[in-house]
Amino acid sequence: MKYRSEIDGLRAVAVVPVILFHAGFEVFGGGFVGVDVFFVISGYLITIILLTEIEKGEFSIARFYERRARRILPALFLVMAACIPFAWLWMMPDQLKAFGQSVAAVVFFVSNFLFWQESAGYFAPSAELKPLLHTWSLAVEEQYYLLAPLSLALLWRFGRRVVFWSVVATALASLLATEWGWRFAARANFFLPQFRVWELLAGSICGFIATSRAPRPNNLLGAAGLALIVFAIFAYDKETPFPSFYALVPVVGSALILLYGQKGTLVARVLSARALVGIGLISYSAYLWHQPLFAFARIRSIGTPPEALMLALAAASLILAYFSWRFVEQPFRRGPVPLLPSRRAVFAASGAVGVVFAGFGAYATVTNGFPGRLKAALADPRSVALLSSTEISKLGGKCYGAERVNTTQPVTLCPIFEPPAPKARILVLGDSHSYALLPAFARIGEQDAVYHMGYGGCPPIERVSVAGQAKGVCQEVARLSLEAARTGGFDLVVLVARWALYTEGPDRHDSARPGANYYRIADDGATSAPTVDSARETFARRMTQIAEEFTALKIPLLIIEQAPVQPVLPRQIFEQAALQGRGSEVDEARLKELVVQTSPTVDPVGDVRHFSQEVFGKLAGPDVTVLTLNPQFEQAGHYVWGDGSGSYYADRDHLSVYGAAHVTAAVTAAIEGILARAPVR
Repeated sequence: MKYRSEIDGLRAVAVVPVILFHAGFEVFGGGFVGVDVFFVISGYLITIILLTEIEKGEFSIARFYERRARRILPALFLVMAACIPFAWLWMMPDQLKAFGQSVAAVVFFVSNFLFWQESAGYFAPSAELKPLLHTWSLAVEEQYYLLAPLSLALLWRFGRRVVFWSVVATALASLLATEWGWRFAARANFFLPQFRVWELLAGSICGFIATSRAPRPNNLLGAAGLALIVFAIFAYDKETPFPSFYALVPVVGSALILLYGQKGTLVARVLSARALVGIGLISYSAYLWHQPLFAFARIRSIGTPPEALMLALAAASLILAYFSWRFVEQPFRRGPVPLLPSRRAVFAASGAVGVVFAGFGAYATVTNGFPGRLKAALADPRSVALLSSTEISKLGGKCYGAERVNTTQPVTLCPIFEPPAPKARILVLGDSHSYALLPAFARIGEQDAVYHMGYGGCPPIERVSVAGQAKGVCQEVARLSLEAARTGGFDLVVLVARWALYTEGPDRHDSARPGANYYRIADDGATSAPTVDSARETFARRMTQIAEEFTALKIPLLIIEQAPVQPVLPRQIFEQAALQGRGSEVDEARLKELVVQTSPTVDPVGDVRHFSQEVFGKLAGPDVTVLTLNPQFEQAGHYVWGDGSGSYYADRDHLSVYGAAHVTAAVTAAIEGILARAPVR
């Protein structure tokens, strides 16, 4: 096959945006489409090689896979080996276990299936901490290589035309499947080969065309192809449904360059620039190195690494790529005398190294990530205090056992604090955030009776359904809770929930919930899936009705706003600090500094809670009190997740017992103020 320097330039156009996208530079929001460009190039080149060999009668399966092994495995195994020491030193047990699983999956080229099965999607923040996440695309390519040559050889007896149209039909079926997939199976659609093979087959179609009636170079079409790719890189982002018909833009763009951007065209001259060709030559190694560098930087930095560091690591990936291309890729593929000169040696060495990596992966999985590495690091009593928590369910006894929810009565009135002669009776209603906050009522509970009703994932709002929740459960929870509030003779009703969840849906840190509309509310009987706009309208209207009703009943209402949402898991942050040798050495001032670094900045407009806070602001009045918890968490322009003595959060959004104690004074003052103004019943 005649060498085309513009294809190496196209590889550079593909790999650089991928690297900068993974580095976190938002201007390259669609940089991930570089992988799709690679798919088209791979399909094109492999098809031309196979067609040439088949037509000459020189096709050999064994030789084909030998070439693939020489091309793919040496650099891949080098990068995997380089990752293991850093994984051992810096990864938490659960992270190391997952890393071990990915190592084993890479060996068998099934890492795309592994990442599909994991809860986090490709664009989830937790995915940024996976050093081998990028190998999903290698797995897809290898799965294509496993089937393409065999299928081509078997179908060739029916003629070139039959093979060509079979490829076209398969590509169209896969393209239609991906348009269905992004709507109903987003993670599978991204990772699995049946949804991606059309991109490789698009390159195959170009290969068929190029080896039959090769089109003439065309400046306009070649330039249009490059423009389409550049458009996708800068116009797309994580919110773009992908892959889907949107992927046609970079795929068609790549095809136009392969077919029409040949030598002599303007786009060929641009792509044949020495710098682009140089990067293109090392693009495979650059692709391998960049993700581990970024992932370990994020793990080591604990918080978000500075952009300058990520840019430096992007450059480092190219430097490492040159050396691995020069001293690993080239010697195994060519040289005057290639390393492992015989086919048998290639397969034997590949199998032996693969067994070692698979063994490491299996052992890391079986041992749950070698947790013994943490014992010394977490010996400091302060770290144990930071990580400790008390189950909130103990406050309510059997009210929080499995028997609490059943088909006939999904929620019961649960006594939390019952002093001998209570001055007032208070009812707390809400979802899991409400019983996470119950320890904050301890001081009030010394003289007033405090009761609770509620259920996780169900807001205290009547006549609404909650997307993803079992049909009718949340409706019944709200009906029973609010009916008890109306008729139970309570002196104060308190509403507590993760309010923003029911309008905005899961935020970007809720990677375990795949559906974008999960938890959004809708009026009972609504026939369409709730959107942000419809959920907000329902929320504002229903909360207004509740406030008006309790005002009419002369029952004081206290609405406690949701605490700030954290982008990190506080426990994991402290464990990582301890594992990295900081846990037993850091003083209280250093720990406070670390907390601030990993906490979100105060951004009232951009805050996910902004809409619910606006609604509550309009409801506040003489009979409806709204308590914001922001002042208790604000420090140095951040909403912090803890201090030098402990973590305020049990996870990213639920308060820990320590956190509930932290806001006790604010809750107590708000309730005492309400009860002082309103006569006790």
